[in-house]
Amino acid sequence: MNLDEIQREHRAVAECVFGELLDPLERLARLVVDSLKAGGKIMACGNGGSASDAQHLAGELVNRFLLNRRPYAALALGTDVAVTTSIGNDFSFEEIFKKQVEALGRAGDVLIGFSTSGNSENVLRAFRVARDAGIRTVLFSGGTGGRLAELADFALVVSAASHTPRVQEGHELMMHILCERVEELMEGAEA
Repeated sequence: MNLDEIQREHRAVAECVFGELLDPLERLARLVVDSLKAGGKIMACGNGGSASDAQHLAGELVNRFLLNRRPYAALALGTDVAVTTSIGNDFSFEEIFKKQVEALGRAGDVLIGFSTSGNSENVLRAFRVARDAGIRTVLFSGGTGGRLAELADFALVVSAASHTPRVQEGHELMMHILCERVEELMEGAEA
């Protein structure tokens, strides 16, 4: 892929985020704020680079994004090596997020799954158990959104990209917009 093609893909991703996904992002920010204000928490999960996105999101919510403020309740599933390897060894890799949602999730919480393909089996299983428990599910994906898009309460699909790096770059952009809006709404700093 040459630089012109990469540039075209980046523009298409940005146009997708600032076009069709901006209103859903605002609705998601308000859902997250409603959950946090009601005493809920935000859980995030994903595999590989998407696991890093889940950790990044949790870090921005717990610590700070732009404002020095109180911590918000958020965690990335799969970060505890003992828990993850225990579940993977005793059951299967497909169960690692599901079991953590069963243990930690409560009605009113929000589960955000990052999956560039939208077909990660372990995220799918976590979404199913979350929905049964009254936990809202949010998908960050690309392409068509895969099987997870059909199951999620909110599907933020970077439809302009199916190439993993571009999808993940779209996720990063959306995640930063989400964090900024959550802080503004939580702290009354909305301009």
